[in-house]
Amino acid sequence: MSRAAALALAALVVLWGALWARPAQAHPIDAASLTLSEVSPGLFEMRFVAVSPALQRELRVPANFPATCRQLGARLDCGASGLVGEIEFPWLEGTLTRLLVDIQWRDGTHLLRVVTPSTPSIVVYGGQGGAPVSQVLFDYTGLGIEHILFGFDHLLFVIALALLVRGRARLIVTVTAFTLAHSITLVGTALGLFSVPVAPVEAMIALSIVLVCAECLRPEDSLTRRAPWLVALSFGLLHGFGFASALSEIGLPEQHLPLALLSFNLGVELGQVLVVLAFVGLTWFAGRAPLLRALPKDVSARVLSYAMGSLAAFWSIERVLAALGP
Repeated sequence: MSRAAALALAALVVLWGALWARPAQAHPIDAASLTLSEVSPGLFEMRFVAVSPALQRELRVPANFPATCRQLGARLDCGASGLVGEIEFPWLEGTLTRLLVDIQWRDGTHLLRVVTPSTPSIVVYGGQGGAPVSQVLFDYTGLGIEHILFGFDHLLFVIALALLVRGRARLIVTVTAFTLAHSITLVGTALGLFSVPVAPVEAMIALSIVLVCAECLRPEDSLTRRAPWLVALSFGLLHGFGFASALSEIGLPEQHLPLALLSFNLGVELGQVLVVLAFVGLTWFAGRAPLLRALPKDVSARVLSYAMGSLAAFWSIERVLAALGP
């Protein structure tokens, strides 16, 4: 990495981490469920139940439904177009509530989804006819890109790989190995072939960032520097479980399962490419800044490695304690 790049990047890492660090919330943990059962084409019986009596009493409208739908008391009328589009739950934000959404269509299609405050909306593609293929492709590709750009731990891991690897060809091979590995565990977990607890996986993902950043700081040669693709392949399997966990919160349309999986994975890859290109581009431009050329060699790379490694170490401790907790 050039001497110029990472002072700016390190400041960005620390600032972004501070912005994303959220204080512990004082709201009580709650649970609720929303059931929609189609009784005639486009017409649904609606039932909302909350554990909290206050929430049950105060929440008159449990969701913002697509524009084609109208709430008529305990029924939802979506007309001839059916229940297709985004359902939003803005009241979830700032709470610790988990909402179970259960939608049943007359043709036998069934959607069961857990909605959380971090993703307070779902996209519904209707019954067996569902939405156009292009809509599923667009939605899940966008979700994959978003998960890389706003999934801070995966983002830092990709940057750490770009910092570690020397040479464009080696970087391409390394990122490809990471892609291949996390694709295997992502698809396998989404299809029910693998099952691992989320908390230990999240802790190990944070530790993987710490280890790669530590390798970036090693002055001598190591296996990681000689064969970064092997490290990317190993840790990629782990990160795939993390992607699968995020995808399980989003949910998959059963009538478009293969396409949604492929699109989400494609979005993840596009997000990785954007991160690597932005990183390489920033180092190229920063390396030509006259005021930064006086910096000692590799000081910027060390600053960035320490910043990312320290943040990931904090996450590791936090997640290990959470995994060991009750």
